[in-house]
Amino acid sequence: MSTRTESVDTPAGEARITWHTARAARLVLALGHGAGGGVEARDLQALAAAMPARGVTVALVEQPWRVAGKKVAAAPKVLDEGWRALWPALERPGLPVVAGGRSAGARVACRTAAELGAAGVLALSFPLHPPGKPEKSRAEELLGAGRPVLVVQGGRDPFGRPEEFPAGEYELVEVPFGDHGFAVPKKADLTQDEALAVITDAAAPWLAGLTGLTG
Repeated sequence: MSTRTESVDTPAGEARITWHTARAARLVLALGHGAGGGVEARDLQALAAAMPARGVTVALVEQPWRVAGKKVAAAPKVLDEGWRALWPALERPGLPVVAGGRSAGARVACRTAAELGAAGVLALSFPLHPPGKPEKSRAEELLGAGRPVLVVQGGRDPFGRPEEFPAGEYELVEVPFGDHGFAVPKKADLTQDEALAVITDAAAPWLAGLTGLTG
């Protein structure tokens, strides 16, 4: 695996892509971050570490607001604009691109997947609703992605526990005891590393199924 970083100009400002490139890659997994943090999030880093050995190049995408050092995320429309402007750089390797991300990044991926021609959507900690406000559902974004979707959700995520998700044509994998950041309590029946392994072990075969990857 090799790692490099590139800057991409977008209408919302400069964005950044950190490439974790697989040898003989057959797929690009593009992952955006959430509204409360960056690409250092534990789930994004776990995927960047694990997927290149399985033939998947991981592109960690930093939105312009984050690159600029701002503390507050841009509006959804601006996030989508930035993602669209980044897409040609993600397609440059000439491989199928799976759109993905955590929380707000998962929403961006869902909203833009069909128009951009993504091979699928990996939605990590999809924020089904604001904490304590299940009536303000964002299920329409998830159900309207128009592409194969894998949701990976913490069992105690206040933005939507797995059992709260509506029926639909997507797959859902639960990370037991995980919160919105997939942190697990010390008293849980699995360690933090085991919780992250649930994510990577779920993503690998799903990605392979999209493109016929083996190994």
